[in-house]
Amino acid sequence: MKKNQKIIYKNFIQKKFLKQKNRKNFEILFSKIKKNILLNVNNSKNMFNTLNANFRLNFNSQDLRSFKKFKTIVIIGMGGSILGAEAIYTFLKKKIKKDFLFLDNIDHNKLKEIKNKKKLGQILFILISKSGNTIETLSNINVLKIVKKRSKNIIVISEKKQNHLYSLVKKMQLFYIEHRKYVGGRYSVLSEVGMVPAFLMGINILQLRKNLLGHLTGKNKNILKDNSIKLAKILENNKLNTIIFLNYIPELKSFLYWCQQLIAESLGKKGKGFLPVISPAPKDHHSLLQLYLDGPKNKLFYVFSKENDKKDKTKIEFLKNKKLSQIKIAQKDSFIKSLKKKGIPYREFKIKDFDEQSLGELFSYFMLETSIIGKLVNINPFDQPAVEEVKINTTKILL
Repeated sequence: MKKNQKIIYKNFIQKKFLKQKNRKNFEILFSKIKKNILLNVNNSKNMFNTLNANFRLNFNSQDLRSFKKFKTIVIIGMGGSILGAEAIYTFLKKKIKKDFLFLDNIDHNKLKEIKNKKKLGQILFILISKSGNTIETLSNINVLKIVKKRSKNIIVISEKKQNHLYSLVKKMQLFYIEHRKYVGGRYSVLSEVGMVPAFLMGINILQLRKNLLGHLTGKNKNILKDNSIKLAKILENNKLNTIIFLNYIPELKSFLYWCQQLIAESLGKKGKGFLPVISPAPKDHHSLLQLYLDGPKNKLFYVFSKENDKKDKTKIEFLKNKKLSQIKIAQKDSFIKSLKKKGIPYREFKIKDFDEQSLGELFSYFMLETSIIGKLVNINPFDQPAVEEVKINTTKILL
């Protein structure tokens, strides 16, 4: 392990999965894409600018001082508008002293739970929609009836243009933070969309945003290059079309849902794509493992684990006083041994430190890798035409 390395990346993908139908040189193309990204990091109108150490957020600590008093915070949004904030909360929950609720679906029971809370005025609501027209988000806001003139417990994040949410801001004179139009929802976690909630969680956002380009210019640059090219080859071959996130880390659950959307929406185009499936372990050892190891050979496994937990004081007597964390490691190692034996491809991500910098590294790594894979196989990783089609059809039916 390299000194100060927070995440260990391992790759076991056999050559038979990497044969290219198209013999174009991915090495040369990767260099061009990397150069273009590094140029756009300094472009204040480009998504990659959010990875710049000098990126300026559309708020400062003084703007949000009056909101720090709230002990309960409800975030209302859909997809990329909320998944990143929930990932931050779940990963760093031990550091957070406030209660956060995430309303990310049309869920009558959850709405009822929130409405039944006494004194909604003592709850901070963060309303997030890039377009400002997200039907589910607007519907949830409407059902809760939380918006009043000059409400002091509401923050709105949306694009500054003619849309329902921004019109509501102007009409009701609500606290507003602009969502940059060039930053797509699933790539927005390191912008105001994720950093406003993170700040109110008491998280050190400077540490969260530290060294976000290390995968391109630092010690991990060869890891990013190697993995991006291999995955692009796999995507072109179309032999492996399912990614199983086998997750031995409960704190990582929400991050993987964020990652699921990122990969599915960015690369699921032109008849290509990966289906990301989140599989909690060791729980799924007892339900899906048989299929994983002896079923169709169309899967690539991402195995997420952590190092032995030194704070774990548990002792299981019938297992010679082994700790719970040691049991998980043994189960993970046994699974990987079977993958190798059966020639099933996998990648391993082992997390050493559960802090802001580790999470920032995970966010930036997968954002870079996913966008680069798309560019390598001539897929636009930033649009979502099929999603927009369904949104338009839904609006036509309802209106």
